[in-house]
Amino acid sequence: MTPNYASTKFPTPRPFQTSAREKLREGFKAGHRCQMVMSPTGSGKTILAMFLTHEALMRDKRVIFVADRRTLINQTSEVADSLGLIQHSVMMAGHWRFDPSRNFQIASAQTLARRSWPDADLIIVDEAHTQLKAVTDHIQTCRAAVIGLSATPFSAGLGKLYQNLVNATTMRDLTDSGVLVPMRVLSCTKVNMKGAATAGGEWTDQAAQERGMEIVGDVVHEWIKHAENRKTIVFGATIAHCEALAREFNNAGILATVFTAETTEPERKEILADFKAAGTALRVLISVEALAKGFDQRDVSCVCDVRPLRKSLSTAIQMWGRGLRASSETGKTDLLLLDFSGNIIRFAEDYEAIFHDGLDALDMGEKLDKTIRKDADEDEGDHPANCPQCQFSPFRKRCMSCGFEIIKENLIEHEAGEMVEFKVGKAVVGNKLDVWQQACTLCRNQGKPETARRRAYHLFKSITGSEPTGLPAFDAISNVPISRAVMNKAKANAIAYRAGAR
Repeated sequence: MTPNYASTKFPTPRPFQTSAREKLREGFKAGHRCQMVMSPTGSGKTILAMFLTHEALMRDKRVIFVADRRTLINQTSEVADSLGLIQHSVMMAGHWRFDPSRNFQIASAQTLARRSWPDADLIIVDEAHTQLKAVTDHIQTCRAAVIGLSATPFSAGLGKLYQNLVNATTMRDLTDSGVLVPMRVLSCTKVNMKGAATAGGEWTDQAAQERGMEIVGDVVHEWIKHAENRKTIVFGATIAHCEALAREFNNAGILATVFTAETTEPERKEILADFKAAGTALRVLISVEALAKGFDQRDVSCVCDVRPLRKSLSTAIQMWGRGLRASSETGKTDLLLLDFSGNIIRFAEDYEAIFHDGLDALDMGEKLDKTIRKDADEDEGDHPANCPQCQFSPFRKRCMSCGFEIIKENLIEHEAGEMVEFKVGKAVVGNKLDVWQQACTLCRNQGKPETARRRAYHLFKSITGSEPTGLPAFDAISNVPISRAVMNKAKANAIAYRAGAR
């Protein structure tokens, strides 16, 4: 039977999907045979891939969609069916749907590694940052146009495989448009990684497992306190760590199960079917990596991060993204991230930048995944502040909740004696200019606007012992991060003022 590809049931493309297709067309016209599309977790990369596939099939072209895990192959096949692209083949060992005559092949990378690649006009590579050898070797020499899809194209060497990067959209834009929900972060009991063994700059799995075992009880206790009844994915350090977490949840009367590389295919089908059911008693899935990439279930509204990382921002983004997809039909309004790992603090600045702007180039992502983030020393106050405007935490430069942005003034003249550093208690809060900038930022964004200038004056004087003479005017000061010490000093001043006014 001849396929009727014109009978597809595609939803109206979102603006970013339309613009991404246009950018890809421009890239191919410019001679870029292999292109990478960066689109955030939850943005609908599979739907975008089906749009592109459908256009090629309507021109009688052959298409291969490549994924590297059985779960993703089956998930993609289901999406294709739902859109009317029923006449496709699934190229995977033992699959009933395999038909080499079909123009549309949804193929397992592992199967392709064992067989010859069929000829194709377009190859779409899902989770392209994984860079499986069978795929990378083929796309360099084949004649097909190649499109890689990834929320986190950070792995080394991508810039040599893909000549053009297309930023489809950003997490900020998707959150503003309601495609993603806001992320609310609660900092919980932390895995103590001080002095833990490392390899290549990253903590070893064994070290993360041993330290993580110490807080399995805290994870369950704090989940019950903050997230009970939310469908949840928990990420642990190793399979043994995941199994220990599952036992602790189940001992507390909360049905939880592990989903790892060791979970058999029949078990996976049964677990996922149970977890997807609306009234299921199974509230918690626990995984190391198997659920971190490509797994999409809209009603997941809590992620517990119990997998400490120092380098892999891409892994952190993939984990947190499992709960960001909007689900209006279930009343979901946010993602609750329970951070037991400290990752949200370590990666705050870089994650913030990716959230708002995506990547400028593929080698930028590679650098982000090579950088070692050291734990902040809280005694020195090197800790992300709350957003001065809405108090969202963590906050570095531009708020992921309200968009408040710090714009630093670089051309401020310094007076003699201005660079002397001041302390609040034992914490250094900076020189006169630093203190004045923090005082103005804090008072401008808290309390009554008409008293902000006066309150900033008194806060500055209480820290430095002098007036802010010779410094920029209150209105000329740009917003800066507020240190914990200055925040506490302002609170202490307010308490003292109220006590004296009685």
